[in-house]
Amino acid sequence: MNPHLLSTQWQTLPEPVIRRLQARKLQRYLRDVVLPFSAHYRELFHEHGLAPDSIRSLHDLQRLPFTSKADLLNSPDHPNRVRDFLLIPDERVLAHRPATILNALLHGRARVKDGFEAEFRPIFMTSTTGRAADPIPFLYSRHDLENLALTGRRTFAVCGAERPWRLLNLFPYAPHLAFWQTHYGGAEFGVFTASTGGGKVAGTDGNLRFIRKLDPDVLIGMPTFIYHVLNQAAEEGARCANLKRIVLGGEKVPDGMRRKLRDLAADLGAKNVDIVATYGFTESRMAWAECPTPPNESPSGYHLYPDLGIIEIIDPHSGEVMLDGQPGEIVFTPLDARGTVVLRYRTGDIIDGGITYEPCPHCGRRLPRLVGNISRSSEFKTMQLDKIKGTLVDFNQLEHVLDDLPGVGAWQLELRKRHDDPLEVDELVLHVQKSNGCDDARLMRDLHNRFVAQTEVHLNRIAFHDATEMRALHGVGVQIKEQKIVDHRPNGRTGPGANGMAHDSEHLAHRAGGDEVKLKAAA
Repeated sequence: MNPHLLSTQWQTLPEPVIRRLQARKLQRYLRDVVLPFSAHYRELFHEHGLAPDSIRSLHDLQRLPFTSKADLLNSPDHPNRVRDFLLIPDERVLAHRPATILNALLHGRARVKDGFEAEFRPIFMTSTTGRAADPIPFLYSRHDLENLALTGRRTFAVCGAERPWRLLNLFPYAPHLAFWQTHYGGAEFGVFTASTGGGKVAGTDGNLRFIRKLDPDVLIGMPTFIYHVLNQAAEEGARCANLKRIVLGGEKVPDGMRRKLRDLAADLGAKNVDIVATYGFTESRMAWAECPTPPNESPSGYHLYPDLGIIEIIDPHSGEVMLDGQPGEIVFTPLDARGTVVLRYRTGDIIDGGITYEPCPHCGRRLPRLVGNISRSSEFKTMQLDKIKGTLVDFNQLEHVLDDLPGVGAWQLELRKRHDDPLEVDELVLHVQKSNGCDDARLMRDLHNRFVAQTEVHLNRIAFHDATEMRALHGVGVQIKEQKIVDHRPNGRTGPGANGMAHDSEHLAHRAGGDEVKLKAAA
């Protein structure tokens, strides 16, 4: 079977062929790239008695231990732990390979050296966001940047972009995946792309000026920030009738947010705008997108690139690989990465529809897709609701509870201590910007009822705000990312001095598994 088939036909292959070709590519990748040059995985394979030939099928991948963010964190014994995950080539190993010798004879030593530098020498960096610990850098070689551009081009294609269109990038300018995936992807796809740097660079007014001047076909950015920008545009009577697509990343995108953005776009004169979401994380160094779907149908799922990485869905407790279509934790293994490399990386993100290899019912592409809603481990928080014990509260479905409720525009949940006393119990305050002029008493009753039904805890207070006050609470133009859940308790990581970027998530989804916030019972 043609070994290049996985790359040339990445969106047309049936599951058995994909899995067979992925296993072959993984074996070669481990043998030629990872084990010779990765200090961490060379030692790990030795400890477990593994070799590249141990991985003959994707089922054999389960023999390899997981990697998690904890493995990347520095310690007194390992002050630069992430360096062990950096591929550092051994010139002697490379020089003795038959392919190297042949290329040197055909093209000269200088060209061979330049090729190895392009493949392995780090020249670029993105990082995790550092909300719970120091940011962790992930390094890219020129080879990796070419893959970043390739995956960006594919993302644009899956989203249904067209080259004559104009795209406005509203992701925050930072060393994070979302901005740079869009930057390189736009250039590779060939669409005109202007980047505002997000709210912290240009502010809401600056982004509105870009929209008025550019009249974009596509807006791409974080859902909450785009909501604030479009809401202010509607308040000011702006027009953006040319808008055809809104592409979202860095946060979860519930149906209610899609509806609100679609309605705001209609207020600006843009009818039938497609809302599509993306998912990615720093450790993967790529993002995946949904294809456009009609408003009344379920999202198509994130279209994966089987030639560049393997996604497993595992039971988060046992670590067992789940069957197709079953929920579980997302685990990622690259197939063509250089620079910083992690294998079987546990994201901490739970996908409720699992993975499917069925052809996409909307675009027809035949590739693996992640389907359903993604929950993040960092949104389980311990609340001290009484003076006896802590209660673990799952805030993962808040977007679906609140954004799907008519009458709710923007919102923010605040965790705080009663009377700001560190020894007191915790309180929950929900800040809400109303929409559509709904009745205060009815909306407050609906919010209380929905919140209790979802979280099994009661709100202490609901505070209503206008759009200007809500933008201030979210930190629009101040924080890198707008804050929807803030923890103002002692030792809480979100607040005026905290880094505001998620997503991992970078959830471009900004994901949270890689930036998990762990809170003890009273903190």
